[in-house]
Amino acid sequence: KIQIITFFRKSSRGDFVFSADRLIRLVVEEGLNQLPYTECTVTTPTGHKYEGVRFEKGNCGVSIMRSGEAMEQGLRDCCRSIRIGKILIQSDEETQRAKVYYAKFPPDIYRRKVLLMYPILSTGNTVIEAVKVLVEHGVQPSVIILLSLFSTPHGAKSIIQEFPEITILTTEVHPVAPTHFGQKYFGTD
Repeated sequence: KIQIITFFRKSSRGDFVFSADRLIRLVVEEGLNQLPYTECTVTTPTGHKYEGVRFEKGNCGVSIMRSGEAMEQGLRDCCRSIRIGKILIQSDEETQRAKVYYAKFPPDIYRRKVLLMYPILSTGNTVIEAVKVLVEHGVQPSVIILLSLFSTPHGAKSIIQEFPEITILTTEVHPVAPTHFGQKYFGTD
């Protein structure tokens, strides 16, 4: 487990982004698997009928800026026309208290299932504040799916204690999280 964190720390930015994008895609696809769907018949270009599924309407993504924006392309690669909202939350370095500075969502977000994107879940404070903002906009915690790449046990436990109905999807749960993700991904480290 420490090997993954060491890889992220010591790899070139190109290797880092490539690996992060692969993990993002896996988490996004699993998040999409959790959304409701209906069965449908698709006619292929060759005229064959195929029994498939289609997502029910009313899904959206919400990225917690800035690191959550790294996950937006992975979501768009799977669902081209999905609506995406944004939340900007900054944590005070000394108190670790999270403060919301900006929130923009689809106007009918209260009717949608929400894929909340935040790659590194350390303390859980930022995600808890984001969920509170979503709840203020009428979103039920039971329809929120948190998509994360790495999570600490403490962070996941904090979120579940505050919002037991939320779903958390992550690739790794480990006491140490690579907190420099956003800087390395966007090349600002």
